[in-house]
Amino acid sequence: MRLFSVRLSLILLLAGLAGCGSNVRVTTIQLGRSLNADNTVANHTTTFTPDQTVYVSVHTAGVGSGVLKVRWTYAGRVVGEPTKPVRGAAATEFHLQNVGGFPPGEYAVEAFLDDQSVGSRTFRVESPR
Repeated sequence: MRLFSVRLSLILLLAGLAGCGSNVRVTTIQLGRSLNADNTVANHTTTFTPDQTVYVSVHTAGVGSGVLKVRWTYAGRVVGEPTKPVRGAAATEFHLQNVGGFPPGEYAVEAFLDDQSVGSRTFRVESPR
């Protein structure tokens, strides 16, 4: 009987630990000029003018929680690295804006979930013609 009790306790402990884990994962990274009400990107693009706000929407699925971070870079330099908590299935919005306007050139945004890179997108800022 005691052996049964020990085994049952071990099984319950392992089941409890398995339930504590998180299997939240990133499914999509969207880039664009504006957002929908649900934080998905409304106008997908990879080309922006210096005065536009750049939006990235990181979509997650699964259960559990984690921390999303995006790293915005320009000319090899980090220009922003905000973080946000995420819980389960969601669309989490980040944006980059510069009141004085962005210099033309190549930019990138890389997304991280719990400090693990999950993907990146490149985009370009061009002066209006």
